[in-house]
Amino acid sequence: MGTIGQTGYHHGNLRRTVMDAALRAIEESGPTGWSLRELARRAGVSHAAPAHHFGDKAGLLTAVAAEGYAALADELERAGDDFAEAGIAYVRFAVTRRAYWAVMFRPELYRADDADLVAARARSRAVLVRGARDTAGSPERERPVMLAAWSLAHGFAALWLDGAFPEAAAGGDGDAEALARAVLRTAAEGIGAPPAD
Repeated sequence: MGTIGQTGYHHGNLRRTVMDAALRAIEESGPTGWSLRELARRAGVSHAAPAHHFGDKAGLLTAVAAEGYAALADELERAGDDFAEAGIAYVRFAVTRRAYWAVMFRPELYRADDADLVAARARSRAVLVRGARDTAGSPERERPVMLAAWSLAHGFAALWLDGAFPEAAAGGDGDAEALARAVLRTAAEGIGAPPAD
């Protein structure tokens, strides 16, 4: 196993090196299928490097979740004022950033009260709240609209990642974003409408 000096890593990028190794390990083995020692070996760094930067595995997964929520917020913000496009951005994030996704919604794996994580999660939630406010038509409908839209986008993403749709199954040639666009646009027609009496 290489040491920090032998691999050419230095203080400026060692944390990123460990994070990138963790993301690869999560992609391959899930968020629980590896140890910090194994991660250090895979990254070619000192066995103490992950613990030095993150404390323990929960600390590392907290950093992964915080970075994931910040990246999700970026993706949602790029969708602009179109609430359905925010849902599509949510699905796109889940499909293209699977390692983050595998950790972000598993609070038992990390420290949910971490300040960076709380701030990043609040930023991503703010986009959904703003979209719901613009779509709901009345204050009392904002939360149900936000929860309906979030549930739909999150559920679609989870089903896609699980291979539940024929287009997503092994060997499928599906386009998650195109299918999500059709589903979410169809649902948006009903979500924005007031309930029938």
